[in-house]
Amino acid sequence: MAKLNVKKGDLVEVIAGKDRGVRAEIIQALPKVGKVVVEGVAVAKKHQKPTQYGEQGGIIDKPMPIDVSNVQLVCPKCEKATRIGHAFGEDGKKYRVCKKCGHQF
Repeated sequence: MAKLNVKKGDLVEVIAGKDRGVRAEIIQALPKVGKVVVEGVAVAKKHQKPTQYGEQGGIIDKPMPIDVSNVQLVCPKCEKATRIGHAFGEDGKKYRVCKKCGHQF
C-alpha cells in the first residue's frame, strides 16, 4: 500500500460517505490497509460483555476505519480542505505542502 499523506493528529475533512463535510481529527492511521480512524466518523455500536476486572458491559460506540481516499487534509493556514504536495525545506527536510496556498507543514 502507498504511503499515507495524513498522520495521527491531523485535522481532516470527510469528502465522501454518510459523514461528508465533517471536520475532525485523526485518531489512528492504518497505512498497511490504507485506512484512517477519524474521531466521531463511521461510529458503530458494539455489544460488549463485562470483564472480570469490574468493567461495565453494554452497548458502546466504536469509531471504525474509513478509506484514506475519503478524507482530505485541512490546511492550518488557509483553513481549506486541500490536496498535499511534498517539498524539501531549506534545512533539507521533506515537508508536506498545501496545494492551494503553498504553506509548509
